Amino acid sequence: MPIPIAAERTRVLDATRTLKMARSAHAYVRGNTAKFYEWLAQSPAAARVPEGPSVWICGDCHLGNLGPIVSGGGQVDIQIRDLDQAVIGNPAHDLVRLGLSLATAARGSDLPGVTTALMVQEMVEGYASAMNDPTSGDPGTEPDAVRSVRRKAWNRRWRHLAKDRLDGNEPRIPMGRKFWPLTPEEHDALDALFNDEDVMQRILAFERHDEDRTVRMIDAAYWMKGCSSLGLLRYAVLIEIRSAKGRPSYALVDIKEATAPVAPAYRDATMPEDNAHRVFAAAKALSPHLGERMIPVQMMARSLFIRELAPQDLKLEIDQFTESQAARAARYLAFVVGKGHARQMDHITRHEWRERLEADRRTSIDAPSWLWESVVALAGRHEAGYLDHCRRYALAA
Repeated sequence: MPIPIAAERTRVLDATRTLKMARSAHAYVRGNTAKFYEWLAQSPAAARVPEGPSVWICGDCHLGNLGPIVSGGGQVDIQIRDLDQAVIGNPAHDLVRLGLSLATAARGSDLPGVTTALMVQEMVEGYASAMNDPTSGDPGTEPDAVRSVRRKAWNRRWRHLAKDRLDGNEPRIPMGRKFWPLTPEEHDALDALFNDEDVMQRILAFERHDEDRTVRMIDAAYWMKGCSSLGLLRYAVLIEIRSAKGRPSYALVDIKEATAPVAPAYRDATMPEDNAHRVFAAAKALSPHLGERMIPVQMMARSLFIRELAPQDLKLEIDQFTESQAARAARYLAFVVGKGHARQMDHITRHEWRERLEADRRTSIDAPSWLWESVVALAGRHEAGYLDHCRRYALAA
């Protein structure tokens, strides 16, 4: 594939995004946040979705946005790993979005509808457990998919990150399908950014203890990455850190443009006007491990945020569910999301919100009807939208 110049980026990025969303219904759900909220507002259950406490929510709470994240102290935990759409809004929206993601993944795994029903029920149990006690509540048995990715995260080192992202241990970013050359303006802007002492110190505070060191940017590229973020500014920057003994180590830094969210915020919500600062504030509230490694910056009159990529940061990729693991995964992941919400509430607020969530459960083992009906309605709309997307993609191809 020829490396596109700046003028061709939009065309290539749009084509790539269309292709990615055509690969599966689950990929279509992940890349279509705006349609999710549009169709949710039109669903029969929309009027019965309860209004929760005013807290930071992920806004795009699907399976791919959950996974292991490492803290500055080396602790690995499963948290929300993407806050681009985060707003102060209704926490029920995160539950519906997660439920739709799980239901789509179950259908892609050829699981029966009864399994999806059980998954939504277990979601409510896991989320309620986090509301009861976000510190030591019961998430249920850790599912195999989560356990395996957590173990993989614990064992990863720089060489693994370099192999995944850089295709080897060489301290260079390989130009090609994912990494594209910078324009002169971009190169100058990044060079200026990484000559800012404050920025460098804040980036390299993560797991760096040697005060006597020299730091420099040795390579950078435009990064074609993600699905919903395709078309925004995205850069990979390779930094060399050389200690007093002259031994170099390297850090890979991700720089991503922050834009206005499509997730609906509460009208009276007070959030940072700058979108990078909004993402940063949400990360500190919802995903502390991520928040402590993030820096909002301005570059080329755009709002961006920086974070050093850690080898332990992995995406939770569940391409196939087994029937025995599906409900267990739903409970566990809803508990993770619930912890993010619950740590922003006091005890009374958590109790009242849990009672409101469960108000229309017909039995103790049934999911609230507003949640089930929302997931079912959205699953149908997204399936139809996905097939239409594939038809248009095929005709264009």
